[in-house]
Amino acid sequence: MNAIILEQPGELQRSTKSHPGSPAAGEVLLKIKRLGICGTDLHAYNGNQPFFSYPRILGHEIAAEVVELGEGVTHLTVGDVCAVMPYRNTSTDQAVRRGKTHCGDHVKVLGVHEDGAMQEYLLYLADHVFPARGLSLDQISMIEPLAIGSHAIERGEVQSDDIVLVVGAGPIGIAAIQMGQFKAARILALDINQGRLDYVTKKFPGVDALRVSGAVLEELERLLNGDLPTVVIDATGNKASMEKCFEYVAPGGTVVYIGLFLGDISFYDPYFQKKELTLKTSRNAYPEDFTKIIRLMKSGLLDIDGYITHRLKFDTLADDFASLYDPQKQVIKAVVEY
Repeated sequence: MNAIILEQPGELQRSTKSHPGSPAAGEVLLKIKRLGICGTDLHAYNGNQPFFSYPRILGHEIAAEVVELGEGVTHLTVGDVCAVMPYRNTSTDQAVRRGKTHCGDHVKVLGVHEDGAMQEYLLYLADHVFPARGLSLDQISMIEPLAIGSHAIERGEVQSDDIVLVVGAGPIGIAAIQMGQFKAARILALDINQGRLDYVTKKFPGVDALRVSGAVLEELERLLNGDLPTVVIDATGNKASMEKCFEYVAPGGTVVYIGLFLGDISFYDPYFQKKELTLKTSRNAYPEDFTKIIRLMKSGLLDIDGYITHRLKFDTLADDFASLYDPQKQVIKAVVEY
């Protein structure tokens, strides 16, 4: 079968590999139908993705079709379209025993720690596969990033009386904005890219958009009548942006990092202590985040209109992938069609 392999930074190669064969008990054989391109894939291509090794088959935002079931699998049927939770644990360590299945010491993420979905077929754990009957392939390919946004909002413990600043209006930031609106919180978006801010204000009329400048703090105070956001969620993975969050958040507030980078974060401790801040990270998502997104999509309450801006073909992906870095293309979200 065909596969696209990231041999080393900047080098995607079209290749062939053996078909994975029939599923064992508790497994399912999937035919990949659509794949979202994540910031993780873009960072890996550039050589700056943590927890990553080469060569690797990328891809974890998956829409697939069930083609064969292993023994004991009862919640799926052949022909189902489905989403995949691409994080699995290879051991039952302390985190897993405490229910934190998304961040165990030995968690494996498709396309990062093990080969992902830039190939035609994939064997995977059936209990990590969610039927999404009635949803389109585009919708299904967006379930995983929306689940990431859902988990970040839950990590921030967002309530209806919160003011939430989402820093970074890329795909994950947009997902956090969407999920934050379901909490009835006031949402603000901050980004350097005016095109992305324009999309946010058009898509979510109640969201205030701010462009990065030297006066962000003053602009926040102006918009909020002297107040500051009670929850700041950073989805940039940019060191300078992440460190600025301590300035933007209100005393007693919470900072949540979704993005990550290869390096250290530093902050002025007396300032951190003075505000009595809570600092959290948000990694991956829970199964309930996936089922929540599927239910919201099926109900019509959550849509992805305008979210996907670019489409690539699997057959030419190795040649076309680098085009996603062109700022003139104004990419928000790209998907691969198989």
